[in-house]
Amino acid sequence: MDIPIVETERLRLRGFVLSDFEELVKLNMNQDFVNFFGTGEVISRYESWNVLSMMVGHWQLREFGLWLVEDKISNTFIGRVGCWQPEGWPGVEVAWGISPSYWGKGYAPEAARASIEWAFSNISTNKLISVIHPENKASKRVAIKIGEKHTSTEIVNGKKSDIYTITRD
Repeated sequence: MDIPIVETERLRLRGFVLSDFEELVKLNMNQDFVNFFGTGEVISRYESWNVLSMMVGHWQLREFGLWLVEDKISNTFIGRVGCWQPEGWPGVEVAWGISPSYWGKGYAPEAARASIEWAFSNISTNKLISVIHPENKASKRVAIKIGEKHTSTEIVNGKKSDIYTITRD
């Protein structure tokens, strides 16, 4: 499947390729980055391969997924963003994860807004959610900036999670 490329003022959202693996490993080994994901523990090189495979495969299975986020001018790896819906998830999620080196620059809301726009034009859904760890104040701020509202607290994948929601306008 050809994964679409989406561009914003500063960013390019594109599919992951094999040559992105080392940057993904570095990101997943950063404790600040993984603090609110999964187990909250750093992700090994081996597990990062599984994450990369999942992100690439999700596009094939669902026809949407997570993009690599890079600076349009320098092609610098900044993080990941997009929509996904793993088995058992409570809905199509718009998700973001920006490298701590780039926090506070507005990249997460910029990339997430582009993902929302793409999703509502290309995915058959009228609602997107974000599943956020209850203590992740930064992601909650991003959710509010992109127009999401807190709608519930649920157990997702065995963990208490705050659900933020945006609907198609």
